[in-house]
Amino acid sequence: MSVLTFDKSELSNLEYALQREMLATDCRGGYMSTTIVCCNTRKYHGLMVAPIDDSDRSYVLLSSLDETVVQHDQSFNLALHRFKGVYEPRGHKYITDFEYTPTPTITYRVGGVILRKELLWIHKRTQLMIRYTLLDAHSETTLRLRPFFAFRDKHALSHANMEADGRSWPVPGGVRCRLYRTFPWLYLQIDKDGAEFVPAPDWWYGFEYPEELRRGYEGYEDLLTTGYFETTIRKGESIVFSASVAPMDSPGAIREAFDASIARRTHKIDFLSCMHHSARQFVIRRSGDRTEVIAGYPWFGEIGRQTLVALPGITLEQGHKEDCMDALDTIVRGMRDGMFTGTFSMQEAADAPLWFFWTLQRLAEEVGEETIWRRYGEAMKQVLAAYRRGVEGIGLQADGLIRTAVPGRALTWMDMMVDGAPVVPRSGYAVEINALWYNAVCYALRLAERFGDEAFAAGWRELPERTRRSFLDKFWIEDERYLADYVDEQGANRFIRPNMIVACGLDFTMLDEQHRADVVRTVRQHLLTPKGLRSLSPRNPLYESRVEGGPRAREIESMNGAVWVWPLWFYVKAAFDLGGRSFLVEAEEILAGFDEDIQTYGIGSVNELYDADPPFTPRGAISQAWSVGAVLGIHWLIERYGSLAENRASLTDTQAANLAADMKAVADELLPHAAAAQSDAAVGGNRSDLPGKPIGAGVETKNGAGKRVGAPKKAESAAGQEPCACARAAAKRPAARHAEARRRVKTIKKQ
Repeated sequence: MSVLTFDKSELSNLEYALQREMLATDCRGGYMSTTIVCCNTRKYHGLMVAPIDDSDRSYVLLSSLDETVVQHDQSFNLALHRFKGVYEPRGHKYITDFEYTPTPTITYRVGGVILRKELLWIHKRTQLMIRYTLLDAHSETTLRLRPFFAFRDKHALSHANMEADGRSWPVPGGVRCRLYRTFPWLYLQIDKDGAEFVPAPDWWYGFEYPEELRRGYEGYEDLLTTGYFETTIRKGESIVFSASVAPMDSPGAIREAFDASIARRTHKIDFLSCMHHSARQFVIRRSGDRTEVIAGYPWFGEIGRQTLVALPGITLEQGHKEDCMDALDTIVRGMRDGMFTGTFSMQEAADAPLWFFWTLQRLAEEVGEETIWRRYGEAMKQVLAAYRRGVEGIGLQADGLIRTAVPGRALTWMDMMVDGAPVVPRSGYAVEINALWYNAVCYALRLAERFGDEAFAAGWRELPERTRRSFLDKFWIEDERYLADYVDEQGANRFIRPNMIVACGLDFTMLDEQHRADVVRTVRQHLLTPKGLRSLSPRNPLYESRVEGGPRAREIESMNGAVWVWPLWFYVKAAFDLGGRSFLVEAEEILAGFDEDIQTYGIGSVNELYDADPPFTPRGAISQAWSVGAVLGIHWLIERYGSLAENRASLTDTQAANLAADMKAVADELLPHAAAAQSDAAVGGNRSDLPGKPIGAGVETKNGAGKRVGAPKKAESAAGQEPCACARAAAKRPAARHAEARRRVKTIKKQ
């Protein structure tokens, strides 16, 4: 029994059906995506969307395929299209069932005719196959199949023109078509002997894509049909249609390919299997031994930052460490002059190379640190050196922090632009970039010291302490007990955004336990929702509760309120580090908040973002890699902490006493460092809540010229001599402590 169930009585309700979109991919950059009633509502929808060369561009080749059932000279068109203001034909009224697993399957009933359609997108091959099975019929039945072609970039739209070639050329079992010479041939074939293709080229005008119109884009397109297939079909008989950029040798080969592929399909029986299936769709293999990650379907390509944030969750959580390493190897091979290139470069995304270190830390838990240093140590050192020498307004400053100041550019993940300017102008010192910087330096230092690279260690050993002092001095807002979002010439920006939580969820953190508890409390109060973290506190006058309207409005709204899933992992990680297994119940509730999402919007996946207020309507891409990666990462955290709790619960009294003694010994080793750090940080006492400031208090405002006024003063710096930052951070690493606890539990249980 699959967790993906759909209300049969609602399938003919377009308000229900058109809000549910399906996706299938080929692991090569191609995909099939449409609604569950096969009505395209986006320009990105299509039965065959695929790259045609070595670039990352994809093209809509086959937009749709209309099925018509003919009995007693009466035709019943099963298709559904939206034209300017009307739906025609209205074949959705014949739909009686929809199933998503193991492959999308639609059942139609027309009088006494029951027809089942199974759509199968073939893995590692640009090919769509559809099997039609006549389950019941009481009279002679004919099946007619009419393809509609676009042959255009997925971001564009096609319009009737004289250049398109509407001719069809015969091949065994069908025809081949190619609208423009720059495209490959598309082979349309049927596995039944005697099926006839009737040439009838014609433009159909005015297909309407309501989702594009809603998003403020052009939404009308013309599509070319070159003719239609027609064949008889008997009760109990199955016919397989194939569309591919490479021909099938024979009708038998078509049937065999369909049977072999569907036999390999996994069943999406529960939430976790849906997430695993979705995760696999993002990792693609391209020519030239390249492994990449699609940031989101249907419109995104590869985005460096999102690749690195997503990789641990979409690969390691289900044991696919080879995929993770292959993707990292592809990134490293692209380095030039000691820097990553493309969207992985600091010039494009100032934080992207630093996420590389975070991904390596997650990978090290699977392959070991020796493998990490041997395979990626040189790249790690080159990346850090690139930040140290700096480039184009980005680089290490004398205070040990990274400053990013490139006029007119948005270089953090909040990179939306409106009217040529960043929606969120975070020029200066960004909180998450400097948290990632500290984590990267400390991790590289630890590996270098462990594996004997003294030359590197000697050149970097003094930096973390300076970075930590400067970070607390610049970012910690003592009167409010949280971190500034960024710091520039006018001081600390006090906007409450989710970026500060990254500083709490890294392996090497500059914050002691009290600092982290205060930040988590602030995030919980202002930003936490059942779907992720808001991008801005509702108390801020710039807060936007919905993401709707045209591109300009949505760019602003997405950065000033919209809920994002990916930072939620850092919130859960930080909460576990602080509360241990006592946070298990809340973590499980957070994960359960996504249960219903896999049956709406993007079926079986998690989308890009949500509205900031209830009912938290899903928005953006229907399936987003770093959203799915975060959800799977949270599941992994729950499993880890839950397993530790179960192991402790299963110990005998003697074993428990031995474990307690062991853990006390570990604590005795660590506490002096932690106590010294806390004393040096001079933090205040624990507080149960935050001051209830009125809306607009303590936030920056803008005058008519767009300049910030009333910028708050920087927090007072912490005083006191402190121990080595790396040594203290390593001692305090919660992940290491939990790993040590798990090891000792296993040792004791064997006794």
